[in-house]
Amino acid sequence: MVLLRTPDETHEFGRRLAELLRPGDLLVLTGPLGAGKTALTQGIGAGLAVRGRVVSPTFVIARVHPGGRIPLVHVDAYRLGSLDEVDDMDLDVAVADSVTVVEWGAGLVEQLADARLEVKLSRLPDSEVREVDLVPVGGDWATRLTRL
Repeated sequence: MVLLRTPDETHEFGRRLAELLRPGDLLVLTGPLGAGKTALTQGIGAGLAVRGRVVSPTFVIARVHPGGRIPLVHVDAYRLGSLDEVDDMDLDVAVADSVTVVEWGAGLVEQLADARLEVKLSRLPDSEVREVDLVPVGGDWATRLTRL
């Protein structure tokens, strides 16, 4: 577990996490509104040096940020209600060559990759401090996380 005291620390943690990422990686972010999912993704985008401003894709559902070390696919699955809706987005086409970060994706996107990193964010009560729990699922995630 990691404690992040400010949005800037959340952003910087995302930059550091980006150093570990490779094409085909899937990150599934969970946490309540305001927990820092988008701020973390902005840090990941900065760490990958992708083009374009990383903002919440709530209304467009998915944004592709090309360029940089690895392209970033940023998805907000909040309004998606089923696996069929995820399949309709054809995300699997971009997954192999990109880092895919999915906010609100638990229970919807796990089939996109054999391994994934689950990032659980929460906000401590009456505080701006965020708590981040990284849960490696398959692959070599556990080994990679030791370098963080």
